[in-house]
Amino acid sequence: MLKPGGPAAKQLVILSGKGGSGKTSVCAAFCHLASLSERARAVLIDADVDASNLELVVAPHRVEEHEFSGGQLAVINPALCAGCGICADVCRFEAVLEWESIYTVNPIACEGCAACQTQCPEDAIHMEPQVAGRWFRSDSRYGPLFHAALTPGAENSGKLVALVKQLAGQMAIDNAYPLMIVDGPPGIGCPVIAAVSGADLAVIVAEPTVSGIADMQRILRTVEHFNVSALVCINKADIYTAGREEIEVFCGDKGLAIAGRIPFDLAVPEAMSQGEPITVYEPGGRVSQALHETWEHVLAVLNNTRRSDETD
Repeated sequence: MLKPGGPAAKQLVILSGKGGSGKTSVCAAFCHLASLSERARAVLIDADVDASNLELVVAPHRVEEHEFSGGQLAVINPALCAGCGICADVCRFEAVLEWESIYTVNPIACEGCAACQTQCPEDAIHMEPQVAGRWFRSDSRYGPLFHAALTPGAENSGKLVALVKQLAGQMAIDNAYPLMIVDGPPGIGCPVIAAVSGADLAVIVAEPTVSGIADMQRILRTVEHFNVSALVCINKADIYTAGREEIEVFCGDKGLAIAGRIPFDLAVPEAMSQGEPITVYEPGGRVSQALHETWEHVLAVLNNTRRSDETD
């Protein structure tokens, strides 16, 4: 058992190369199964800050809510502005607007580069922190949950993911949680990179379709770039035999273990619509059985990985 102030919890990140592969369904089941065992007590993280939905199935109660400042915004003081237009000339993003010699800044277009501020001869421009979203700490039935919501169109989603993970990691250390479960964003962009960073193990949820296989290969290249060990979970494994076999051959050639093969079942969307992990909604079903087996496989591999702070 870890002690407060001791080593960091192990990080398990659930990823998918595309949306709709069933990543959150699998992650929600893992969150439930982890809560059933003291050895796998987990701090939960929803790292999909652009479209978080893990909270829909873990029933969180918000304990904290904070603003996230993702950058700076230029603001023109009209009392000091001489109307020279230099700010508009130097702005590469066309964020400075002019109407009847009155200059203002479009907050959506402004990138916070401060070029206008440095070039203003009247010191009429200052930079203000820009609120780009909010982050939350919640209590849920399966453990504490850290999640966030990025303002639509805002930048720095990777920084928000990194912040949420940092806060969750500190709670895990302070309260002796041995595990962190991260529901990662889809794709391979900045928030995915932030979600993968520091992970001990990644589980790639893939569906046996043409696009699903291509995107699985893409996210695996991303994970390999950061030297994170990976397992593959084939979701809806029985809907297209040729696709499943293609994934199996690919994983065999790469030396990747398949953690599980989850069958297609309409009980899964039914469970999600009821706000329940499938392992709670239909605990004796074939999907739940497959997820139990997958979870045990994942735990066995995770227990054999070394934390980044462990030394010989």
